Amino acid sequence: MNLVKDIVIVGGGTAGWMTAAAMSALIPANHRIRLVESDLISTIGVGEATIPVIRGFNDLIGVDEDEFMRETQATFKLGIEFRNWGKVGDNYIHGFGTVGRDQHLAKFYQYWLKMYQSGQADELEKYSINTMMPRMGKFMRATREHGDSPFADIAHAFHFDAGLYARYLRGRAERQGVVRTEGKIVSVAQRADNGFVEAVIMESGERIAGDLFIDCSGLHGLLIEGTLKTGYEDWSHWLPCDSAIAVPCESFGPLAPVTRSTAHTAGWQWRIPLQHRIGNGHVFCSKFMDAEEAERILLSNLDGKQLADPRHIKFKTGKRKQGWNKNVVAMGLASGFMEPLESTSIHMIQTAITRLLMLFPHQGFDQADVDYYNAQYTREYETIRDFLILHYKINQRSEPFWTYCREMEVPASLQRKIDLYESNGRIFRDNEELFAETSWLQVMHGQGLRPRGYNPLVDQQSPEAIADLLQGVKEVVRNCVEAMPTHEQYIAANCKAALMS
Repeated sequence: MNLVKDIVIVGGGTAGWMTAAAMSALIPANHRIRLVESDLISTIGVGEATIPVIRGFNDLIGVDEDEFMRETQATFKLGIEFRNWGKVGDNYIHGFGTVGRDQHLAKFYQYWLKMYQSGQADELEKYSINTMMPRMGKFMRATREHGDSPFADIAHAFHFDAGLYARYLRGRAERQGVVRTEGKIVSVAQRADNGFVEAVIMESGERIAGDLFIDCSGLHGLLIEGTLKTGYEDWSHWLPCDSAIAVPCESFGPLAPVTRSTAHTAGWQWRIPLQHRIGNGHVFCSKFMDAEEAERILLSNLDGKQLADPRHIKFKTGKRKQGWNKNVVAMGLASGFMEPLESTSIHMIQTAITRLLMLFPHQGFDQADVDYYNAQYTREYETIRDFLILHYKINQRSEPFWTYCREMEVPASLQRKIDLYESNGRIFRDNEELFAETSWLQVMHGQGLRPRGYNPLVDQQSPEAIADLLQGVKEVVRNCVEAMPTHEQYIAANCKAALMS
């Protein structure tokens, strides 16, 4: 079989350089990898918060975690704090990791649910180390030296500067043989017989040919859409926010090991603490709020001095009808847009890279491989979509935007999950979807959704035994967290970055 030899990555940024770093590290050296980007085309660069699976990607390509954190001005992330999402004044944390200790017959949260419904249990966050650590401003990495304890359950991700991360990965990729070409693409050549992309033509006149093209060109999708007319599934009727404004500000207060999401009248604001600054943004729906008002809300809610002019971004939530079309695979924003509510954008780049490597093609590009890739791509997008819609659907706010979200009809796959939880608190993870049962639990409970019952199997234990179980978990979690250093102390001791000039 004819092997794919020449791989052309169109676009840099986080998606392009993650792809280049991974492929140059993991595929045989006889492949030639070329990345084309223009310094005149800026990247969005707002995807600075991640989820724990990013650690697997970094490990796979040989990244040392402390070095990576110093190079990208990173801080640790234990979850997301949601403010005002159920109703104004509400506050909960969607933490990574586990909640309690599952028992032989049922999940831990079912025992907690029984006692909570009778007023005999504390709030859910008290039973998880990943939610109590940020409440107390503490941090440490997971350790197993204490045996089967909450110390082993700590799950962390990162906040980092996306531009610095791309630069860091670029250095690794170029050392591994990736060739970078600076310049603007002015046209795309396709094969006459099958429409496959044959080459991209640069403004300089250079013709860059390839066997496999990876489109990392951002929202407009130069190859996947501009050339191949793949089509787009619009999900804005379920996720109506279509605009964002991003702005950095000076650091203020202790470094929090959580991303913060604060709901406003027609959207929400993110706060991402880095070592050298805070990243902020306001995601909103232009049908319910104009850009001037959205910018005023954002700038009036910064914790520190504004460091740059606000940047306005327009988007349409959804996905390409195919992530892989002919010999083009879309990565990052070229494949679709899911708002950064649960920090999934960088994760979706990572899974797309992994999926492509598992199905790495011959020049024949077998349709069975392409179809399987697209089926997995669609399933991933749809399950993440449902989890994001959940946040909007289960609110009790009175503003027109939130009323629309509460009253809208949602996908049947999401409605089934809501119905199951409302009946007896049941949560099931389908098809290895990204978000675990505890993630759904924390959001549903945190935003005021309450089930009518619970799993009756927990009644095999007496209320007294369940109360002892819950009290023991809560005490152990609290004792573990109290023994930890603060987040800032941990960073200072392990991965403090140099001051930015």
